[in-house]
Amino acid sequence: MRTLSALALMLSSLARPSWCFLSNSNNFILKFNHEPSILHSKIYLNSVNSQRINKALSKTTLKVLKENDGEQLLVGEDSAFFSVQQQRVEDWIKFSVATSTVLGVVSYLWFLPPGPHLGDNLLHSVQSMIGTTSPDATIFALLTIFAVSHSGLAGLRPYAEGIVGPRVWRVVFATVSLPLALSCISYFVNHSHEGVKLWDVTNVPGVHAACWITNFVSFLFLYPSTFNLLEIAAIEEPKLHLWETGIIRITRHPQSMGQIAWCIAHCAWLGTSTAISASAVLILHHLYSIWHGDRRLERQYPEKFAVVKSRTSVVPFQAILDGRQKLPDDYYSEFLRGPYAIVVCGTIIAYFFHPWMMAGAALLKW
Repeated sequence: MRTLSALALMLSSLARPSWCFLSNSNNFILKFNHEPSILHSKIYLNSVNSQRINKALSKTTLKVLKENDGEQLLVGEDSAFFSVQQQRVEDWIKFSVATSTVLGVVSYLWFLPPGPHLGDNLLHSVQSMIGTTSPDATIFALLTIFAVSHSGLAGLRPYAEGIVGPRVWRVVFATVSLPLALSCISYFVNHSHEGVKLWDVTNVPGVHAACWITNFVSFLFLYPSTFNLLEIAAIEEPKLHLWETGIIRITRHPQSMGQIAWCIAHCAWLGTSTAISASAVLILHHLYSIWHGDRRLERQYPEKFAVVKSRTSVVPFQAILDGRQKLPDDYYSEFLRGPYAIVVCGTIIAYFFHPWMMAGAALLKW
């Protein structure tokens, strides 16, 4: 998944009259004057000379596309950009140690035989609270607890990071979210075929293929921040990113749209009240995250987000069809990147490993 963001602006040619250099002691300031004030961008290149500028501006998270050529000046970051040259072995060693430790601790506390079995306690407490062991009611309650905890902690992030710092808050966030997500996923895998059977289209020709394709495509709609494993594990300082390329051109909220597609495919194939119940909470949670995500970005990047919002859409492809989003000729290249290769391979492998996933979830007896 995506790791490091690039640090300088990409330009292959500096021959347009719409920009100018301003010298300021040891800095060069590159200012674009052909956009309204909210689009003005400055790049500070410390201690460089003019002969090195073209080389220094070869890669970045901010692409500049000439508006005179019918393209747009991008103010956000380049989604799913990954450079092997920018990786440090020690960072990935720390990542491996940190994730192994966290997963080991969560496993011990939540379900391993020697541990306190907090996962069992959570399930029993939830079912006692709702007064039933019905799978559709149970998964609804479990996912509601997860959604409130997940979004609640995300909402507190701007305030909490100012007190304890971004890394500590990420650890707190993961400590709460990971075990809850494990309980929800395991319970759903174990009980998704249970409840009231509302329909059965498993023998209808073409339905399996349609559901498989929909499910596969849904994983291509992961939010770009998901690819930044080093930030997720707090090896690098977690940041709130304003992405603009790749999947963001199709929809500003790919995670939500992908989750909705996933729910539709699974509901269609399973046809149970448990699948419907789980999907209802997941869809409502992600519809809320659309409002919440925009609110957070607007607060963090008021001017830049206004630009991104004006030329992107929540509904997939709407901004493209409206003419607000202009796709570059090499748009496909924004998906020909390492993180998406991993997603494609991982999704295919996960499909064929479904029987083992179900067996593993069954061992938990949730």
